[in-house]
Amino acid sequence: MVIPHPPTDLERTVLKSVDVTGILNDLRELVAIPSVGGTSGEQQAQQWCADRMEALGARVDHWRIDVDELAAQDDFPGQEVERDTAHGCVGVLGADGEPALALCGHTDVVPPGDLDRWPDRDPYSLRVAGGVASGRGTCDMKGGVAAVFGALEALRACEVRLRHPLAVHAVPAEEDGGIGAFATLRRGHRAQACVLAEPSSGTVVAANGGSLTFRLEVPGHGTHGATRTRGVDAGEKLAALLPVLRELESSRNTDPDPLMKHLDVPYPLSIGMVRAGDWASTVPDLAVAEGRYGVRLGEDVAAAKAEFTEVVARACAADPWLAEHPVRVSWPGGTFASGQLPAGHPLLDQTRDAAEAAGAPRPEALGAPYGTDLRHYAAAGVPTLQYGPGDVRHAHAHDEHVEVADLEQAARTYALLAMRRCGVVE
Repeated sequence: MVIPHPPTDLERTVLKSVDVTGILNDLRELVAIPSVGGTSGEQQAQQWCADRMEALGARVDHWRIDVDELAAQDDFPGQEVERDTAHGCVGVLGADGEPALALCGHTDVVPPGDLDRWPDRDPYSLRVAGGVASGRGTCDMKGGVAAVFGALEALRACEVRLRHPLAVHAVPAEEDGGIGAFATLRRGHRAQACVLAEPSSGTVVAANGGSLTFRLEVPGHGTHGATRTRGVDAGEKLAALLPVLRELESSRNTDPDPLMKHLDVPYPLSIGMVRAGDWASTVPDLAVAEGRYGVRLGEDVAAAKAEFTEVVARACAADPWLAEHPVRVSWPGGTFASGQLPAGHPLLDQTRDAAEAAGAPRPEALGAPYGTDLRHYAAAGVPTLQYGPGDVRHAHAHDEHVEVADLEQAARTYALLAMRRCGVVE
């Protein structure tokens, strides 16, 4: 294997200084904080990051985010849990000026679900066995955050002085809309380029499809179940919409962007929750469905919503009952637009070179079907991609885990990328 940019002597020293035990210790402390979105754990995790950055000698901006003020902005991305406060945290190492690179990670996690499916009913204890670290958030994405701090520790241990500043953005509330990244960028924190430490399964994710949460309220006409033919079953009317939605999904996935062609369904449309009726012997007069609707690369969110709404309206017009009692469409929760690294930007090859020089096979550049904070940075003019430890298939799962080797590889890659983008004072 020929590495395009083999490591220098100093870089080799830094690579050898990456401390896996230290990374796991940080990850253990982070996992122990139950930072589920909308709980006080979000603030505790952000405080942990602020303290950690200060210990590394960074200049830290740790501030309270005014959620109400953010919500008044036209481009507010929304949120799917209740929170009246959040905290941002940015650390900067090196000289003054605009950072040449930002390493970004979110510290919030999704709820653990059924506790009986976790060892000892405890999602928040890190377990390390057989080269695997498991626990809530290990994959998505406290493992990536710990790897970032592992890179910074290696740079400090080798007394590396960066010519241009390096920033670390720790953000909350990514899982339900990304108001943490939104607030960080609105506060004025920027960089010439950004790498999200999201799990990327050994690839570089250069683009994200977006996603929206939709709600369908399907009216019926209630009556006693013994005389069901007098009523209109809202559940049956909802069921009749499902083939229409599946056809919409199919049409939106024809000829996808080359970065998304490896996916069986680049822009999925799915229903995740259904509620109908309130009494077993009553024909339901309302069915409510909520689901996820994929946004294509480069597609305007308003245009995506309009296409969905139009398809539902056409289906209603073809049904005698729904023509007079149309389905109500609304869009609760977070708004995840698509995002993409600009074509030809050097960050892509720089990241791939660093990963290869750090010991990994050269990562393939691909797109992903889920939304992340990438789109916030891209919209703010900050070229951004994802490279991080873990496989997204294990995110949000009861068996959530990350390979210890992936943590080490990510930390090594971040350290090299920081030295190469920021430059080193000899």
